Amino acid sequence: MTLRFTKMHGLGNDFMVIEARKGDPLPDTSTWRKLADRHTGVGFDQALVILPPHQPDSVASYKIFNADGGEVEQCGNGARCVAEWLRLSARLSDQAVQMGFSLESLGGRIEARFGEPGMVSVNMGTPHFLTKGNTTLSVANRDVSFTEVSMGNPHVVLRVDEVDVAPVATLGALLESHPRFPNRTNVGFLQVIDRAHARLRVFERGVGETLACGTGACAAMAAGRRSGWFGDDVNVRLPGGSLQISWRGENSVLWMTGPAAVAYRGELDFL
Repeated sequence: MTLRFTKMHGLGNDFMVIEARKGDPLPDTSTWRKLADRHTGVGFDQALVILPPHQPDSVASYKIFNADGGEVEQCGNGARCVAEWLRLSARLSDQAVQMGFSLESLGGRIEARFGEPGMVSVNMGTPHFLTKGNTTLSVANRDVSFTEVSMGNPHVVLRVDEVDVAPVATLGALLESHPRFPNRTNVGFLQVIDRAHARLRVFERGVGETLACGTGACAAMAAGRRSGWFGDDVNVRLPGGSLQISWRGENSVLWMTGPAAVAYRGELDFL
């Protein structure tokens, strides 16, 4: 079977993007893992499969598969890349390009808009806090306090003093697979610079640490604003670059703005 794909990234969070029709067979879990391998496959953090929409007022739907082959609900950087792929592939009307359009994923519907060349803004919906206050767990003989928030996918956000020395690989892995999270979770390590700036590293569920995590940046903004650390607009700097996150607070939708770029296009044969 020949598979045509586009390699894209948002701040270094990279994707294999393919288009499929309803009913087309998709790679199974083991095949996704092989394709994700950076030595013997295409190499990616997530695969994005663009499909026809389920609702008449959406332009497309998409599925998201992590490097471990598991399907997940949402991906902020992936949403921007899907939007840019649709634009570059001439799948959008002039009105959609100018005014915005809706996309669907397992995590729900979102709205995308284009701004400056290569920049995409996405309405990520309303953050959902899973507890009234912070949660504290005993992990590796230490108490860890964090905020649980869903952006269509699960996140925990920990505030740290210095993100450069945060135990992202070790503590991130322990929290990702903690029994409290039967479906696993994404883990963000947040350093607050001031009310308008932050730094963030994210251990992504099923992937490990990535150069950027869009929903992780959104979750960090939501957790930080509820805690009184941020105003309405925050520049979140990740290892791969910066995202601008805007949120007016409870019951308001959250907007994320950042780049989406094509690295290359290709095709491969696989069994």
